[in-house]
Amino acid sequence: MLRIVTDGAADMPLEWKREYQIDVIPLMVRFGEETYLVDESMPPERFYQLVRLKNMVPKSSLPSPSQIAEFYRKIARKGDTILSIHLASKMSGTFHAVQMAAREVMQEFSIHTIDSGAGSAALGFMCRQARMMDRAGESISSIISALENKTRQLAVAFTLDNLEFAHLSGRISALQNILSSVLKIKPIIILKDGLLQIGDKVRTRQRALDKVVEIIRQKIGTRSVQIAVVHAADPNTAAYLIDKIKTLTNIKDLVVTDLAIPVAANLGPGTVGIVAYPDDEGTSA
Repeated sequence: MLRIVTDGAADMPLEWKREYQIDVIPLMVRFGEETYLVDESMPPERFYQLVRLKNMVPKSSLPSPSQIAEFYRKIARKGDTILSIHLASKMSGTFHAVQMAAREVMQEFSIHTIDSGAGSAALGFMCRQARMMDRAGESISSIISALENKTRQLAVAFTLDNLEFAHLSGRISALQNILSSVLKIKPIIILKDGLLQIGDKVRTRQRALDKVVEIIRQKIGTRSVQIAVVHAADPNTAAYLIDKIKTLTNIKDLVVTDLAIPVAANLGPGTVGIVAYPDDEGTSA
């Protein structure tokens, strides 16, 4: 059997995990000396409640390679094939830990690891595509080839409402260049070469949201795409982005989802964005 695995940086509707048999390695967040496992027992509402109560910026934390290896053993049986799809290696040490864990269990399972070059809903879309291709009888090599091709076609754009989280996490390159005008600038964050980078800077939240939509429109053109609108505790702004993007793109499928807690810990509440995933026969539901 093909076991499809991702990590806690993945964004997807909750029902996808069951419908497409996706197993998620939980990541962790730390508030000072206290560490919390981020799984289904910690919904986004609980995380943001902790942020308010503790009045501090949390930090994300990785499981060890041995913990990941034990996770593989828990969800798979000897002889199974594991396809493990993860957050970009340039943004996190997760993929390195996964590779070490894969070497530990390679005598027990046929295991393949993929650096998505992205995160968020891109991971969710990749996992869904992998399962749909598997159910259609495609080989593991065909699935891997298709997913690696998608990493070069993704379009991702976000905007942050609060720069404090991103500054302290160090997740966004060149952020220090705009800290002097932190109160006036709304940065537009794009995915480029496996990193989150500042693609533009505008003065208001409204202009930032419109710029996010415009970036996605320009990158995807007339291609058929699957769209995810993601947000960190800001459903009203997510609804605005949905209305805007619907009028501009050839959308095959559209979902809205909470930004994964380990990602929200790095980018902060109020972060909203769009992930565009090119559609093809392997991704249709």
